[in-house]
Amino acid sequence: MKYWQRLTVYVFAGAVMVSPALADDDLAAKFGARASIEAMSISPDGKHVAMVVPMAGRASALIVGDLAAGGATKPLLTSSGDPDRLQSCDWASDTTLICSIFMVIKSGITAQFTRLVAINADGSKMHEVSQEGGIRALGFAQNGGDVIDWTGDGKPGNVLITRVYVPEQTIGTSLAQTREGLGVDLLNVESMARHVVEQPKHDASDYITDGRGKVRVMGILPIKSGEMLSEHIDFQYRTPDSDNWRPLSSVTLKGDGTVGGFQPLAVDPDKNIVYGFDDDHSTRGLFEIALDGSLKKSLVLSRPDVDIDGLVRIGRAQRVVGATYVTDKRVAQYFDPDIEKLRTALGNALPGKPLISLLGSSADEHDLLLFAGSDTDPGHYYVFHRATRHLESVLPARNELEGMTLASVKPVSYPAADSTQIPGYLTLPPGSDGKNLPAIVMPHGGPGARDEWGFDWLAQFFAARGFAVLQPNFRGSTGYGDAWFQKNGFQSWRTAIGDVNDGGRWLVKQGIASPDKLAIVGWSYGGYAALQSAVLDPNLFKAIVAIAPVTDLEMLRQESLNFTNYRLVDAFIGHGVHVVEGSPARNASKIKAPVLLFHGDLDQNVNIQESRMMADRLKDAGDKVELVEFHNLDHYLDDSTARATMLRRADAFLHSTLAIGK
Repeated sequence: MKYWQRLTVYVFAGAVMVSPALADDDLAAKFGARASIEAMSISPDGKHVAMVVPMAGRASALIVGDLAAGGATKPLLTSSGDPDRLQSCDWASDTTLICSIFMVIKSGITAQFTRLVAINADGSKMHEVSQEGGIRALGFAQNGGDVIDWTGDGKPGNVLITRVYVPEQTIGTSLAQTREGLGVDLLNVESMARHVVEQPKHDASDYITDGRGKVRVMGILPIKSGEMLSEHIDFQYRTPDSDNWRPLSSVTLKGDGTVGGFQPLAVDPDKNIVYGFDDDHSTRGLFEIALDGSLKKSLVLSRPDVDIDGLVRIGRAQRVVGATYVTDKRVAQYFDPDIEKLRTALGNALPGKPLISLLGSSADEHDLLLFAGSDTDPGHYYVFHRATRHLESVLPARNELEGMTLASVKPVSYPAADSTQIPGYLTLPPGSDGKNLPAIVMPHGGPGARDEWGFDWLAQFFAARGFAVLQPNFRGSTGYGDAWFQKNGFQSWRTAIGDVNDGGRWLVKQGIASPDKLAIVGWSYGGYAALQSAVLDPNLFKAIVAIAPVTDLEMLRQESLNFTNYRLVDAFIGHGVHVVEGSPARNASKIKAPVLLFHGDLDQNVNIQESRMMADRLKDAGDKVELVEFHNLDHYLDDSTARATMLRRADAFLHSTLAIGK
């Protein structure tokens, strides 16, 4: 049986399904619960919304809500989360949705798979959209494809989807499929009829359409000797009146997911340009390049202090109407005057919720699906009807936290040892005077990432439990240009971890943290930073919590040995003394503080063996350590029960180790 066929299809009227009711005093369950809305989309006619909502543990359900009928809901299908996980469901037409399903399957090796399914909005039937290989297939497609154009060729129910073609054995048959690589199909979701729009290419990696059914940009990721991916993606484009491909740009890939060079993202067919990010002196800016054959390049938006890192898009054609960047807070700059006026009006209508995002719209763009939130508000979903200027409330983002007083988040900066000002965010317990508190430094994951101002369930939980929380954007974080990123948080670990530790010292110097009640908590690279902080300064933090941490850089390298991205990971980690000196598992004898580790045994980002090695090395050194393993969960521990368990145990560990209340 195919895994997607385990999904349950059913129809009945009822309320939105969420996790079981929680005890009023169970903060771990409230903050650990997955968001009440995991994904939401609006139908082309603007009359319905589709929502992916959590059920108990790791399960999820697709629910369709009728906006015209007072919000009546209809659950359509569920996924167990073990292994099938419902990620998103979007409207291909007014009557049909396409849903993306993610799976981590362990069978000899652990591998990730995605699949697409189509389901009628009344739940009457479901079809597999992803094309499976036959019994003669010479391999399998982990990638089940993506919808890259919701307008298709302009006919109702037609969409463009990518498809991975797998060749078949040719011995004994003349009917074998010999094509290989990534192509594009035109699919009608009503009849499930399809035909090839772009023939598959062995080294194709990306396709970008104009939002009107024509593929205009293609990415080529060459395979080097030994089946290893190249460090470059070469992009090609088409002029409007031709099917011939021409060179556009080349992008340099880095092992952490960051890139250099012009990275095309979206085509505007009216202007006949492609938008993309590129280097602009010390930061990344937004540029446009003409697709008329001239390749004329123009700067659209740039800042000297931070990268431009997001596009604002609207409508079924995903029209670009603005761009975003983060200083202290995320800022959207709109190119469309009408959308700018709308943003101003919505800001006035939603005071106290400055983080407003456009999530989707009806086909005519008259009905807009919005999200609005803040640091002290996990957010709410709305539909704005432009014709009547009516703002309709749909659902809160986190039911469990409704009505709870949350902690405010303040942008701060502090001096590093070399006097560089390190930006970050400080969260103080509600009602606290901010003095002599138990405190946590919480470095982010990545390291190719950064923290932003807004709601953070992990930081808010610890603030609710009485901790001050500092989230530093140490050097090695993205968003501040190449000089800030340095080589990356592993090769430049002394700078990155030094900045993290200086954040702890700043909390003590400011009188915010009690020096004997200072802890560090981190996830992924943040877990690495939590452990490595004690290698650099064994006496600073009195307790360490590391979730899915990298603990040995050589082991991290070897985890990619049999995969096509090994060359990229190898270059990202690098070679030299930092591989030994920068690996906490190889320096366990220097760590003096008690350590609590959490890890999922299906983690594809960081193998659980890294935490097991760390625990063994700490035990050998005579240190206090505990490892909590979560069965059949990956890097993100996307399970309400598991997250609640993690929060309870981390909170109890910190209170006991730091002697809080004694």
